[in-house]
Amino acid sequence: MKDLVRKFINETERARIIDTVKKTEMSTAGEIVPMIVSASGAYPLSAVIGAMALSLPLALIGLHFIGPLLGTGARDLWVFLGIETALFVISYIMVNNVFWIKRLFISGKEIEEEVSRSALESFYKNGLHRTRDETGVLIYISIFEKTVWVLGDRGINEKVSPEVWQEIVSIITGGIKKNRQGDAICRAISRTGEILHDHFPVRPDDRDELPNIITDK
Repeated sequence: MKDLVRKFINETERARIIDTVKKTEMSTAGEIVPMIVSASGAYPLSAVIGAMALSLPLALIGLHFIGPLLGTGARDLWVFLGIETALFVISYIMVNNVFWIKRLFISGKEIEEEVSRSALESFYKNGLHRTRDETGVLIYISIFEKTVWVLGDRGINEKVSPEVWQEIVSIITGGIKKNRQGDAICRAISRTGEILHDHFPVRPDDRDELPNIITDK
């Protein structure tokens, strides 16, 4: 799935995002890290469930037409299992590689759990909890799930309500729907900077403590 990141933002957009983070952080002590990943989870069961859902009815239809061609005794379990096995393999490969079909067999609850887990794991793995003033903000974008998650460190959460971040989520998801994700991410970063500036203005000895963008490509 790693090619999803390259399709999601090109090198020019990537450079714009980095530049926007640098400019935004000049006015606040907050550390803003946009992170773009292809997917938050592998969802192995989705391919199995999808393959079963597709192959079973097709196998029944196939048996109806193929059975008579093979003779009177061909309508039995072994013929059905042969058709079902072949169709299951084909369906499994298709579901596993055609992402919009794969998403049909993943529940909204599972997607939410995987994205929130991966975002939280990424927050700590990339050191956003280690900034001097506890002012790290992760803008986590998971392409396959079409989901955005914003996490702030303890210092920020003491002053900024989690509900405030819904505006940032809406900016990005709205831009993605219009296929203008690069512009949307930059606007979201700038708006995040405005929110942070009110509570965490830049300090004279401020320094850039975190990466300005993280991707899994």
